[in-house]
Amino acid sequence: MRDLIIIGSGPAGLTAAITAAEHGLDILVIDEYLKPGGRLLGQLYEEPGGNWWNGIEESRKLSERAGALGLDIRLGVSVHNIEQENGSWLVYTDRETFEAKSLLLATGAAEAPVAIPGWTLPGVMSVGAAQVMTNVHRVKPGQKGVIIGVNVLSSAIAMELHIAGIEVAAIALPKNNRVNGSAAIPTEVMNALLHVSHMAPSAFVKMGSKLMKNEFMKKMGITLYPKNGVRMWDIPVMLRKAVIRIEGTDQVEGVTLATVTADGKVISGTEEVIGCDFVCIAGGLYPLAELAALTGCPFYHIDELGGSVPLHSEDMRTPLDGLYVAGNITGIEGAKVAMSQGKTAALSIAKDLGKDIAEASLSEAIRQISSTRSDAHIQFHQDVEVGRRKLQEYWEQHAAGKRNILV
Repeated sequence: MRDLIIIGSGPAGLTAAITAAEHGLDILVIDEYLKPGGRLLGQLYEEPGGNWWNGIEESRKLSERAGALGLDIRLGVSVHNIEQENGSWLVYTDRETFEAKSLLLATGAAEAPVAIPGWTLPGVMSVGAAQVMTNVHRVKPGQKGVIIGVNVLSSAIAMELHIAGIEVAAIALPKNNRVNGSAAIPTEVMNALLHVSHMAPSAFVKMGSKLMKNEFMKKMGITLYPKNGVRMWDIPVMLRKAVIRIEGTDQVEGVTLATVTADGKVISGTEEVIGCDFVCIAGGLYPLAELAALTGCPFYHIDELGGSVPLHSEDMRTPLDGLYVAGNITGIEGAKVAMSQGKTAALSIAKDLGKDIAEASLSEAIRQISSTRSDAHIQFHQDVEVGRRKLQEYWEQHAAGKRNILV
C-alpha cells in the first residue's frame, strides 16, 4: 500500500508529489494524458517586467525534479471509480486498482461550451484544444479562425495564436440564448473584463477602463464601444457583435456576425458573413470535480470560483479522512496558485501521516497561497477572494456542526 496517490500531474499534482517525496512519502501519480504538466503545457504569456511565462519550460523543470526523486508517474491511465475501505483509498483505473492511505485530487479544470448553431461542424473546437495543438504539438488548427467568447482565457490564447502566425479574424460574443447567459451580454462581459484591463496591449482599452468608475460610465462605455471592435495584437475584440451561426456544409467555412444591443439582443439587418476555416469556442473554465463527487465529499457552488467545488480548508484538507484537493478543482486560478496549493496539500498529508512537519511551515505555505493569489498577473474571476471567503465560512460551519454532533 502506498502512502499517497495523486490523481493529476499538472502544476498542483507535480508540486505536491515533489514536496511529499522530499518528506519521505511513498507516492504514485496517475494522469490520463500522455505527458505530465496539465494545463501548464499550453501556457505562454508575458508577465510584468517583460519576462515570459513558458508553461512547457515550467513543466519540464517540475518533471526533472520529479525524475530526480524517482517518482512513480503513470501516464495514459484513466480513473473510473474511487472508494474508501477500511481506512484506505482504492483507486480503480483502466489498468489496475491502486491502494493508498491518502488521496490527493488535483484533476484541474475543464472547458465550458457555448451553444451556437453549427458547432458540430468539423473545424469547431474549444479554445484550449487550439492552444494545445499550437503550443504543445506545433500544429496549426487552421489558417484563419474566429474565437467565440470574450474572456481572459480567449484573450490569452488569441495572443498565443497570433504569435504562432495564425490569423484570428475576430474575438466576438456568442449568440444570446438561455444557455450562454451573461457571456452573451456586452455590459456583463465588459464589467467582467475590467479587472484584467491592465493586460491589454491597447492604450485605448487601458485608458477607457480607468474611466469605468460607475454604472453610468459603464453604460456609456459599452454604448460607444466601436462596432467593429478594438484591436489587440491586431485582432478585433468585438463586444458589440455576436456570432449567431457557424457556416459550412462539411466543415467550417465562416461565421455569421450580427451587431447586438448593450443587453445582447440582435439588431435585425446587421448580419454579415466572414470567412474562416476554424472556430474556437471559449466558454471559460470550471472545476473538474467528478472524481471528488464519487468520494461523497460535500460540494458548494460558488460562482466566484467558477462553479461547484469540493469543501476544503485552507490547508487543502476535505471533511473526509485522508482526502485532499489542490489546484483548479478547488476553484479556477492560475498555475502559480495551483503550485502553492500542491505544496500546502503535501505538507498537510505528510503531517497527518506522522511526519515531523512544523506548524509554522504549514502556516507559511498557507500564507504563500494567499500572497501568490494577490500577486497573480491573471485572475479568471474578479471576485476570487470573495469566493475563497465564502468557502472558508462553509468550512467553519461544517466544523462547528461536527463539533456539536460530537458533544
